[in-house]
This record gives sequence, structure tokens and C-alpha cells, in this order.
Amino acid sequence: MTLPSSRARTPVRAAAPAASAVGATAPAPAPAPAPAPAPVNVLALAVAGAVTVANIYFPQPLLAAVARGLDVSDRTAGLLATTAQAGYALGILLLVPLADTARLRRLTGTLLALTSGALLVAAAAPNALTLLLATLALSTTTVLPQILTPVAAVLAGAERRGRVVGLIGLGLTLGSTLSRTVSGAVSDASGSWRTAYLVAAVATAGLLCVLPRALPERLGVPGACRVPYGRMLAGLPRLLGVHRALRVSALVGACVFAAYSVFWAALVFHLAAPPLGYGPGAAGLFGLLTVPAALASAYAGPLTDRFGTGRVGRWALGCVGLGLAAAGLAPYAPVALAAGAGLVVLGTSACQVANQARVLGLGREVAARVNTVFMLATFGGGALGSLTAAWLYGAYGWRATVLGAASFTALGVLAASWRRSAFRA
Repeated sequence: MTLPSSRARTPVRAAAPAASAVGATAPAPAPAPAPAPAPVNVLALAVAGAVTVANIYFPQPLLAAVARGLDVSDRTAGLLATTAQAGYALGILLLVPLADTARLRRLTGTLLALTSGALLVAAAAPNALTLLLATLALSTTTVLPQILTPVAAVLAGAERRGRVVGLIGLGLTLGSTLSRTVSGAVSDASGSWRTAYLVAAVATAGLLCVLPRALPERLGVPGACRVPYGRMLAGLPRLLGVHRALRVSALVGACVFAAYSVFWAALVFHLAAPPLGYGPGAAGLFGLLTVPAALASAYAGPLTDRFGTGRVGRWALGCVGLGLAAAGLAPYAPVALAAGAGLVVLGTSACQVANQARVLGLGREVAARVNTVFMLATFGGGALGSLTAAWLYGAYGWRATVLGAASFTALGVLAASWRRSAFRA
């Protein structure tokens, strides 16, 4: 799917009249027309985002098999999930800002090669320490999703930004959701968790033949002064002070992802506890049941282009609230829980699209850096949500956990309403 570029129309200007007297002021030149949006190979970018983001999530169903295969405790194997999230956050901080100034084709090719190599090391890991180090390396370098999103938004232009961000976001949602199912099936069919890592390495390496060709040479404004790497990192906090829209979007994104993490971190335990008593397979099925909601979230992009980020963001927050209400009011009804999970996924994904579309419109020269700040805030909210879920569910049960998620959502609503003008496209 390639979105065609619209032709730039050069306005016809009448010849300027000659000055009739000494000292007459010449007419000011008309402003140059804005550059036409470039063609965007949305399908290639969405598939690349899905494949690379899957590298963070596909090991999760394999943890028990890893523990048995390497003869370690479940707690030690569980460190893989934490290491993957930590590495991803580290990569967002250290590598994503490079997209503002680096040569994109070389950068993406290097990251894909490093990620593929780390996946191969993980597949052959003789012990848990090697696997943890390989996981840290591959999760740090598999940050292409957060590079591709600002690149696509800049190439699309203002009129199509929401649509393109929504489609890339759909790829990321499907990649993170379906990767768990695929890796579990591959592991069961082959009898080894290592096969899933080999498949991931081949898929990631295959992108080397496609992705660099779908990207421009550079993202920044041609001829712009290059900012040194150290200065770029040191200037990230300043972006929050300069751009009010980034502050609001980062706060809302953190609150919504915190609510999302609270819900999903506790749902597995709630499904396994009496009176439901479901096993891991049923918990995985709940993830598949949210795929229609993830597909529906792609419409948040066109809606953002049409109605602005404010309306879509507030609608998305309301959607999360409805999902939490359904799951909290009917805690032992599987249909209500599945519907609530779908609404939470739909609202969270739509809110992310609206937020990213807003911050990525702050200028192509800082697109990757504002996305870095936004995603770091979002992941920080997710980490806080996971910690909150562990405490609330262990101490007070499911309804208190849902109420905690609802509190994060309410804080997001307050943040969005506090500076509503900063949310408008």
C-alpha cells in the first residue's frame, strides 16, 4: 500500500509593478509553497514494524520452556520479559534520536543486522546469562518501530498524518499481539523454544531486502545544521519545556498505558483464580479476542485527520473507561471480561495514535526526538502500571485493581482537559 503524493501547485503570481518613485517599497515576495508529501510505502513500514516489535513480545509464552530447557527457576526465566522491556526503553533513549540526523538507510540496515545476530545468539544460548545478555542486546536494537513511525508521519504530511500513524500503529499492535501466539505454536510444533528465536532471526534479516529501499536517505530538513549526538540527548528534557503539546500528550500517554498495564498484568491471575480457574491457553485466547478491537483502532487515524487529536483522544479515554467498567461490574462473566479487554485495547491504541499524530506534527527536524520523549513517558507509565497491578491485586483483589486502572484513566482525562487547546490538530 503506497499512499500517492499530491502534486505541489505553484501559484501564478502577477509581475510586480515597477517602482514609480525613488524610495518606493517593492512588494514582499510570496512565500514558497510547502513541499508536497512524499510517497509512503505504508504496507512495508507496517510489516517491518510488526516484525521488529514482535521480537520484544514473542518470548513471553516460552518462559516456562526456557526454564526447563536451561534448568533454571521460573523467576530467573521471567527476567527475560523484564530485560526485554528495559532494553527497548534503553534503545528508544539512545538510538531513536539518531533518526533526526543520521542516514536512515544505513541506520536501519545496521539495526536489523545487529538484531538478527543477537537473535541467533539467543537461539544458541548455552545458559541463562547468555540468553539474558542476548535479550538485552536484541531488544535495544529492535527499536525500528519508533523510528518508522516519525518517518512515515513526516513523509505523509499534515493532511494524512493521522491515517499513516494509525496504520503503522495497527502493525505494531498486531505484531505484539500475534507474536505470542505464533511463537507458542512454533515452539510446540518443533519441540524447542530455540526454533522460535531462529524464525524471528530469519524474519528480521529478511527485512534487510525491503525496508532500506522504502525509506528516504534522511529525515531532517535538507541542509539543516546537524546537532551533535551528545547535545541531542541532553536536549530531550528541553523539548518538554518548549512544546506544551508534548507535555500534555506525554502525560496522557503515560496515564493510558498505565491503565492498560494494570488491567492486563492482573487479568491473567484473575482468570486463573477461582471461580474462573482458566489455564494459560484461555488467557492467550483473550489476547486473540482483542484482535478485532486492534483492527478497529486503525480508524483512529482517519478520524484524527478529520476531527483533530482532541476529540479522538477524549473518545479513546472514554472507551478505556467503558472497558474497565464492564470488567469491574461483571468480574466473573467471561463475555464481559472479553468485551472489556477489547474496549481497553481499542481505546489505548486509538489514544496512542491521536497522541503520536499530535507530537509528530511539531516539526520534521525534531520528529524522532519528540517521539523518543513521548514513548519514554508511555513506557514509564506502563512500568508504573505493572507495579501497581502487582500490589493492588495481591492485597485487595480484582475490583480494586480495576479501580486503580480507572484512576489512571481519570487522571488522563484531567490532563487532556487541562490544556485542551494543546490537543487540537
